[in-house]
Amino acid sequence: MLTTAQIDPVVTAALAEDAPWGDLTGEVLLPAHATAAARLTAREAGVLAGAEVFAAAFRLADPAAQVTARAADGDRFAAGDVLAEVTGPARAVLRAERVALNLVQRMSGIATATRRMVDAVEGTSARITDTRKTTPGLRALERHAVRCGGGVNHRFSLSDAVMAKDNHLAVLAQQGLDLAEALRTARTRLGHTTVLEVEVDRLDQIDAVLAGGADVVMLDNFSLEDLAAGVRRIDGRAVVEASGTVTLDTVRAIAETGVDVISSGALTHSARHLDLGLDMTVDAGA
Repeated sequence: MLTTAQIDPVVTAALAEDAPWGDLTGEVLLPAHATAAARLTAREAGVLAGAEVFAAAFRLADPAAQVTARAADGDRFAAGDVLAEVTGPARAVLRAERVALNLVQRMSGIATATRRMVDAVEGTSARITDTRKTTPGLRALERHAVRCGGGVNHRFSLSDAVMAKDNHLAVLAQQGLDLAEALRTARTRLGHTTVLEVEVDRLDQIDAVLAGGADVVMLDNFSLEDLAAGVRRIDGRAVVEASGTVTLDTVRAIAETGVDVISSGALTHSARHLDLGLDMTVDAGA
């Protein structure tokens, strides 16, 4: 789950970006003692992600603001459902409104897209995972949203695992290095808990990759026929990952080839924001 240490810097930066010298409209138009109450309401069906991020925007704008959750991350909801309620100083609520909505809409869109893909492969052995194609600065939030939708996460960063992609292999070939031997040498430099993954784009690369001791073989942009052939050739000696132009229309057929993991950058880079609204009433007080 997300931690405060991951959430607060992102939300603080977003609030500062949106109101670097304060919210001019709220400060000149609204009485300082005015209070506001608002409901986060779904305008379409989806899966919630970012409930704590939503609440953090109001908390960081003013500790006096309070958010009551009516749904939890990972919950499915229908159009018209109330997902959270907000109360507090009107200036703070209105200052945080756009940041809170932008983040929860973004995260819920990712969670919803992920859930659709996960549901599409139900009954197969394939798991749906994301990639590093995330919005800079928002990776922790977007990958949390993938988990809320039932997916799993790929390596979080370049520091987490060895993943030799086509450009890495091109450099090895340019240097005249044997692929299997290069992978074996890399393995000697790794701790025993570190995963070694290699991307291939042709069936004839698989044997060398297996000989080099890869834990995961990524079959990139393979046809369905070649995916099935790759699964047979690997034969349980490594985890098999499929990637490349995965869509909701194609993911079921990819899963049925027998791959273990299907990675999709579209979960984060192409998911649209979900339509959620924050409707409020303002009480100017006595």
